[in-house]
Amino acid sequence: MTAEHDTSAQRTRRSKGPAVLALGFRPFFLLAGMWAAAALAIFVATLEGRIELPTAFSPVDWHAHEMLFGYIGAAIAGFLLTAIPNWTGRLPIHGVPLLGLALVWVAGRLAVAASERIGAGTAALIDLAFLFLLCAVTLREIVAVRNWRNLPIILVIGVLLTLNALMHAELIGLSEPEGVARRGGVAMVIVLITLVGGRIVPSFTRNWLAKRNARRLPGGFGVVDRLTLAVTPAAFCVWALRPDSGLTAGLCALAAALNLIRLIRWRGHQTHPEPLLWILHLAYLWIPVGLGLIALSHWWPALPASGALHALTSGAMGTMTLAVMSRTTLGHTGRALHAGPGLTAAYLCITIATLLRILSALSTDWDGPLLMAATLAWVAAFVLFLAVCGPMLVAQRRDGDAP
Repeated sequence: MTAEHDTSAQRTRRSKGPAVLALGFRPFFLLAGMWAAAALAIFVATLEGRIELPTAFSPVDWHAHEMLFGYIGAAIAGFLLTAIPNWTGRLPIHGVPLLGLALVWVAGRLAVAASERIGAGTAALIDLAFLFLLCAVTLREIVAVRNWRNLPIILVIGVLLTLNALMHAELIGLSEPEGVARRGGVAMVIVLITLVGGRIVPSFTRNWLAKRNARRLPGGFGVVDRLTLAVTPAAFCVWALRPDSGLTAGLCALAAALNLIRLIRWRGHQTHPEPLLWILHLAYLWIPVGLGLIALSHWWPALPASGALHALTSGAMGTMTLAVMSRTTLGHTGRALHAGPGLTAAYLCITIATLLRILSALSTDWDGPLLMAATLAWVAAFVLFLAVCGPMLVAQRRDGDAP
């Protein structure tokens, strides 16, 4: 750690604010966990007619929007605002500015839920403000220290902001065809997972195996990785624009094979003693599964495309964010990097939820009970996350170091 990092850490420790506002992961992981459970429960309740949201979105579109730009948006913000000080050596966003950013996120959730009453255009402006501010804050920090190598993250946030705007435009009737923004949002997040996951999963695995003197370690970045990072974005781009085309099926099949080979090279089968590691490998596994199901649904029309979609969303996106949020929380609050019974149960619950959700898409007779069981398992996963990590997120760091 540099002296500049030390100074930032010391200044953060001396701040008088509550611990939950000390670093970005604290409020945003807390909000993400709560919204992941609540938003899905609300969605299922609307499908069953138990409640009716005053939103201009259809129930399915509201669910898709809130999972992508609500839950995933909060998770990305927590990760990004925690990583930025490591990139720049500057004081982290904390205190009142961090609270303000979190409140803008909350305002977006309320605005979208009440968009029928306040107007779709007004709701769009309130909702889009969060990603715009996150982009502006990130750009300011990167430019302040001329940290140009992390500038591409601005492009990622900018694309998500554009896709969110496009989804609102579809609602208002300003954009066609319907569904491009939703698929584009899923594609952008999955591509981000292939990029970030391709760094952290083999790195964490290699470090863990090396400490145990394992004879075989994850393979280094090579030809397979380069091909994967070229083919996967292309496949998802075509899928977002033309989901039913033969080109989409072919590219997705190739991307599925490459991602699977890439994952096998990371030696995930050797990490079974540590849930905090094997859940990362399992999360990444849902990417080739989802891509493979997209291809199969084209060649075998009886297979619904929604099964592939939920392998990517509930599986890859939900599992990877849960894994990263729990690992980051443990590490940045001074705990050992080990998943105890509570987090292990959360990982099992989200895996069961994904399997049941895919099965519900395949079944016509049991789709209702399977959907309900999948919902309960998903909610249980995030309730367990909040039960284990929630107290850590609102309390001072155990070892007295920076928060």
